Parts: sequence; structure tokens; C-alpha cells
Amino acid sequence: MAPWQVFRNLVKLTRGWRAAYRLGRRERPAALFATGGYASVPVALAAWALRVPILVYLPDIEPGLAVRFIARLAARVAVTVEDSRAHFPPHKVVVTGYPVRPEFYGFDRAEARAGLGLLPDELVLLVMGGSRGARSINQALSGVLERVLGLAQIVHVSGELDWPWVAERCEALPPALRERYHAFPYLHERMGCALAAADLALCRAGASTLGELPFFGLPAVLVPYPHAWRYQQVNADWMVGRRAAVRLDDGRLPERLLPTLRQLFSDRDRLRGMAGRMRALARPDAAARLAVELRALAER
Repeated sequence: MAPWQVFRNLVKLTRGWRAAYRLGRRERPAALFATGGYASVPVALAAWALRVPILVYLPDIEPGLAVRFIARLAARVAVTVEDSRAHFPPHKVVVTGYPVRPEFYGFDRAEARAGLGLLPDELVLLVMGGSRGARSINQALSGVLERVLGLAQIVHVSGELDWPWVAERCEALPPALRERYHAFPYLHERMGCALAAADLALCRAGASTLGELPFFGLPAVLVPYPHAWRYQQVNADWMVGRRAAVRLDDGRLPERLLPTLRQLFSDRDRLRGMAGRMRALARPDAAARLAVELRALAER
């Protein structure tokens, strides 16, 4: 990083600390909950200066620099999985799991499929990449779309950026295949339906996959985002190591996607085994555990 960029970042952090400190002195918070990222560092520093107890939560398997730094100031460090304990002082760590949205509770598989217009007794592949989508996943799927539709119904959450050409691709399909392809730019309140209805997911390996896929017992083909720090690779490898998912690298996705899906969908026993192992990783009370830890700090 260039010296002028370092200086500019230090100026931003100083301004952020001053603003957070002034706010903290005025509001007098009982505790601070932080989840990392550089924007949280000045806030955590201000809380530490004001003697406000800090709970920092690590959503991923491996902490980045911001979480490592805040953990030094924190009274408590919450982590998603047991393996993350090794990165922090043992007396500070509590394993809570990854909290999922309240609206994810109570989904029935048959009702979820009916709500999305899916056939009840056929395999379902959920393809997703977040609200902005994952272009390489969208493009790789498009290249083999007709053949994948011969294997399973598809619920494709493309993201807003790629939606125009994904919609055109859908309209160009023969009618029989179009009925099996359910494409959306995004599924806001119905995302739980898609997760509950699917037999297999094709997605990135961000932190939310550590909570949402286990919660629904949904095995996955994970494609870590290649243009960021390695946390998605670590997340993916953690699930692969527990035989709940398989990993495909982004650069090999066009050539490996169809053979991988064929292999998984042709082996129902393997798919069921992956689903059971994924479900065993779930911690459905994660949000309540985090709330208990935060309240305990606030009541000190």
C-alpha cells in the first residue's frame, strides 16, 4: 500500500474514533457488539477507552486482521465453530454458532416447494450468489443449463446485476425446460422457501453459508470467491472436511460444474448422507446464545 493511502486510512480511522467516542460519551452504552471489518475498529477503540465491555463475533472460520485486533480489547469473543478457538485466548472464547434470520424457522419442505411452483417429487438445485449475484456461477450454469435441467429442477437467484440476460436465457428455453427453471433476481422473504425446498445448493462460501446451509441440512457445491482474502476458501474447506459439501474452484467451474452435478444427483445415498452431516453442524440457538453473552456483559 502506498504511503499516501496509509496516511489517508489513518486519518479516516482517527475521525471515526473521535465520532464514536463522542457518541459513546453521550449515549453511555452498556456493551458493544462488533463483527469485524475495518469500520468497526475505531468504534471498538472508543468503547475500550470508555470502559464499555466488548463482545466481538467471528462469523467465518478464520479471523481477519480487524477481528484479531478487536479481540485484544474484547471481554468476550464469540465464534461460529469450535475450530476457531485456536485463534484467541481460551478464557475469552464462547462457541455460539451462526445466527440465522427468524423467518427461516418453521418451513415445511412440501409447502416450500409448492410456494415456488416446484414439482414435489423431483430433485431441486438452488443456485445463489447473494443480492448482487455471482457472475462466474451464473455464466457457468448458463453454459450447461439445458443439461442440468435434465438432472433437476433449478431455483436460480441470479442477483440484480445479471438478471436482464438471465431472464432472456430463461425465455429462450423450450417450454418443457422453462417449467423446470425458476429464475429470480432475488428472493427476499421467500429465500427460506428456496433453502427448504432444495436438495443441493450451488453457491459461494461466505459466512452465512456456515449458518444457513446447516440450519436447513442442505448439502452444497461451494465455489469460494477468488478475488478476496482467503476466508471463503477456509469456510468451504471446513465443510468439505466434514463431508457435507464439495468444493469447486472458480477458474475450473465451467469444465467441472456439469460432471460434479451429475455425480451428486446420480448418487442419492451420498446426497442424503451429505444432508445429514450438514444438519449435524447446525446450531439453531445461535442468536439466543449471542444475546445471552451480550446481556451478561451489559449487566456487569
